[in-house]
Parts: sequence; C-alpha cells; structure tokens
Amino acid sequence: MTPERIQFIDLRPGEDAAAVRAAIDRVIARGWFVLGPEVDAFEAEFASACGASHAIGVGNGTDAIALLLRAIDVKPGDEVIVPALTAAYTGLAVLLAGATPVFADVEPGTLTLDPAACEAAITPRTVAMIPVHLYGQAADMQALQSIAQRRSIAVIEDCCQAHLATHRGLPIGTRGVGGAFSFYPTKNLAALGDGGAVITNDASLADRIRRLRNGGQIDRYVHADAGVNSRLDDLQAAVLRARLPLLRPWTARRRALASAYRRALPGAAGAPGVRPLEERDNGHVYHLFVVRSAERDALQSHLRASGVDTLIHYPVPLPRQPAFAAFTRSTCPVADSAAQQILSLPLHPRLSDRDIERISSAVDAFQKGHILA
Repeated sequence: MTPERIQFIDLRPGEDAAAVRAAIDRVIARGWFVLGPEVDAFEAEFASACGASHAIGVGNGTDAIALLLRAIDVKPGDEVIVPALTAAYTGLAVLLAGATPVFADVEPGTLTLDPAACEAAITPRTVAMIPVHLYGQAADMQALQSIAQRRSIAVIEDCCQAHLATHRGLPIGTRGVGGAFSFYPTKNLAALGDGGAVITNDASLADRIRRLRNGGQIDRYVHADAGVNSRLDDLQAAVLRARLPLLRPWTARRRALASAYRRALPGAAGAPGVRPLEERDNGHVYHLFVVRSAERDALQSHLRASGVDTLIHYPVPLPRQPAFAAFTRSTCPVADSAAQQILSLPLHPRLSDRDIERISSAVDAFQKGHILA
C-alpha cells in the first residue's frame, strides 16, 4: 500500500476549528468589520504575548515594515540595509517607504544578517538596518545593536517568521525601534488571509503608525499625514485571537519536531552532507526547518518520489532579483551559495513523530545511495 503523502503544510483549521468558527460568527453578528473591538482586543493581547507596550494591527507584514520606516521619517536617498537572503518583501517594503535597499551578506551557519557585512555596507546615507529573524531564528541582535548604536542608525526587526522568538532570553521585536509581524496563512500565528502588526515600546511611534495605517487621520475626514490604507480587519483579528492562546503549545511542538530532526539527520559518514542550519540558541521558534545539501535538487527529487513535499526558501537572493537590479552594489557570496543548497523540510504542529522518522529515513536513504554510487 502506498503511504500517504506528507504535505509541506496544511492550512485548514484543526484543533482550533471550533474557536475560529465562533470568532467569525461573533464578528458577523456584531456587524463591525474594520478597526473595531476585535482589533483593539487583539492588539492588547498580542502586545502582551510579545512583551511589548504597543501593538498596531496593519494589512500585512510588508506594510508593517514600510510603516515603521515611514514613522522614523525615512526619505528618498536614505539607505536601509537588508540581508541578501530573505523574502523579497523585506526589500520591497524599503522601496514602498521611499528609501533605497542596500544588501548585505548573511552568516553561513544561520543565514541571518552578518554583522560584519552589515557594518561594511554602512555609508553616510544609511539610516536603518532591517535584521530578518529568518526561519524563526533571531539574528545576532546583540552584535547588530552594538553596530547601530555606534553608527547612529535605527534597527527595525523583521519578525514575520518569528512569532514569540527570543534572542538571549529577550523577545524579538523589542530590541530596536520596533518589530514587524506577518499573519499570512503559512505563519506560526496565521490569519485566514493577509494581516500584520507592528510592535514597539515607543508610545509616540505607536500613535504615528496608528495614524499612518488609517490614511493619516486624526479625526473623521481630517488627515494630518499622507498615510495609507493598511488596516487589520476585525474578522482576521478575531481569528488571530482564537489562535493566540495555542501559539505557545504549537511553538513547543515545532521545537520538539525540530529536535527530532536534529537527532535523526546526521546521516552516515562520508555522505554528501544534508546538514541542518545552526541553532543560535533555544529561542528559535522553527517557522521552517531548513537543511543544506550540495545535491539539493537531487535530494528534493528523491523526497518527492518518496512522498514528501518540500519547498525552497529562497532560491533567488535579493541582489539577484530583477526588481532590485538598480540597487545592487556588491556581491553576497554566502547568500549566493546558500540559495543553491537550501531545502525546507515539512515542519508544522500537525506532523507526527512517525512523519519525522519517515522523512529522516528518506533523507538517510538518499545519502546512503550517494555513498554506494
């Protein structure tokens, strides 16, 4: 009998289904759909969960980054440092805010922003850096903050893949100016559509972002700023409220599955090397479980044939993207190399221990096949 295919992710409500349905019904019965009581309640609950003073719900994670940049008054000609390996939306948010993205290479072990490469990319026009807490793991915030303070630039944290992650025990998103989150349906805390939030400990910054997300309004039909329309709606806020209490146990499950992978994946000596990325500390929340292999494409094909779905996050570094061709100044060899080797294995709370064993066995079979060949 052919074993059931292991999906990369399943976006349908599961143990949360009843709570999600009740949340949706509550909003529909109330009839208030934008910037209503569900958004207010979620903002307070999410800020508390993140260890921040303020949370502001916005349309998506890209807008969250762009609004933070606008709130610190970036202007045309200003430069913002972005890691070379991340989702393109981090760089696109810089363009959306009117600034110029400058790409810096990543650390080989974690693929997060390399502090040395970041500092080397600073020019007199640099106003900010955006460390990305990639795959659920915090960037080296201690080193990056030290650079930012020494060079007088702002730190805006891209937390879109790292809900509840910490670095050296401190919550991500609270170390710099603020943190940007996404609630896209694949995220650890997911809406049933687009959604995002900004967290910050700066009350005046929070007030400005609240204005900017709502067209810059300070009163009905009175616009003090040239804002945008980027509001988290009440239906999504209610869904997020239903799921937020489950985020910690879901995160614990992700960490347990990642530990199982790490125990199972060393493989046989002399294999071509399917290696998990390094874990900086136990604050990693494992949005994705990413391995590297010099035979990545062959490994992906083998896993597909074995009934295991995989994805690549991300196959094209930002400096290689046509959208950023006008802004590329330097090469990023670590990102270039990693993009040819990385592969994301399935990891989500609904996976069973048996699923991890089956995936790991398929990886081991691939490695042994290469040794015998």
